[in-house]
Amino acid sequence: MSERMSHAAKASSPWWAKAMVISGAMVMVVSGGAAIATQVSLSLVNSAVETQDLLGDQRVETEGEDIEGPLNFLVLGTDERVGAGGLARTDADIIVHVNEDLSQVTMVSLPRDLLVSVPSGVPAQQTKLTEAFAFSEDWGESFGNTAETVTHLTGVNFDGGAIANFEGFLDMVEELGTIELCPWHEITSIHTNVTYPGGCAEYDKDGALDIVRQRYVWDWDEDYANGTWGDFGRQKMQQQAIKKILERAKEEGYATNPTKAVDLLNSFGEALTLDVGNYSLIDMITQMRDIDPGGIISIGVPSSAEEINGTSYVVTHEGEEQIAAESLYQAIRDDTLEEWICRYPEWTNGDADPDCGGAGSEVADEATEPAED
Repeated sequence: MSERMSHAAKASSPWWAKAMVISGAMVMVVSGGAAIATQVSLSLVNSAVETQDLLGDQRVETEGEDIEGPLNFLVLGTDERVGAGGLARTDADIIVHVNEDLSQVTMVSLPRDLLVSVPSGVPAQQTKLTEAFAFSEDWGESFGNTAETVTHLTGVNFDGGAIANFEGFLDMVEELGTIELCPWHEITSIHTNVTYPGGCAEYDKDGALDIVRQRYVWDWDEDYANGTWGDFGRQKMQQQAIKKILERAKEEGYATNPTKAVDLLNSFGEALTLDVGNYSLIDMITQMRDIDPGGIISIGVPSSAEEINGTSYVVTHEGEEQIAAESLYQAIRDDTLEEWICRYPEWTNGDADPDCGGAGSEVADEATEPAED
């Protein structure tokens, strides 16, 4: 028998913001739009990021080289340095969805501890999603095992993907100097014993990395009330850090200065292995130049914590969660995520939302009604 655990993090279901490597960073930080294509050597851009065939025969088949939406990418985050080799696990598994006209990006986070069926049976038939990456010392094979598992769960097939390292991504802060972070209450680092005040302040790379690595400091009453306790708090701070990096880069002109953009791209290149399939990175950057990083929407897969045989998992339970999750996966496949968000706003982070007025207002109103116990 399993014992259901209380789970207050519904509105802040975790997603790891470093997924913006494939979306926000590629589109805004790197982009000067068409300016990069004409002013910066293609080889400079392509050499800044390692590319590898991660999906193999699991990739969506495309006709021609023109980039057409909708597109789905699988972004996996690990604490291990990219290319380190050996068995590893993921601490972020995110579906990055780009809509049909390449103007909107939505991040769908699958909790690392989500109980899933692994088709290959390696390392187990039923296990946490994070374990699917511990398939082989060859990270390409491990990526394929995770992709197969996620496709089995969601029915979503992928056009490309990425393996990213969050600590390495924060190397970008060195290029920018500092970024602003805003812890919602005072915390004392369990790693350095430094106390960081609540509210917004400027932090260099060391301070920023220390803050976003914290997990156990998010244990105030308000964290449990707001769904930002433990790892949920850490995920929220990591999400905030990436958005702040993108905002600072935009403020300092990296989005409009191709040379500076490539400098910033080089600063996190070693933290990323990218698979864009048959497309070129430069084409993807320029064709998605209209995406606003501030408008990126993040969604947590409907689920809640449960202890099973003494082990803590995240489970999509029968009933409302299962109905919402299955319709979410359908919305990804059908490119109707805006309608889904208006129906289930409690599963988004609230930083950016679609316009749910007009015809969608009835759906939004229905979704905000209190659920029956």
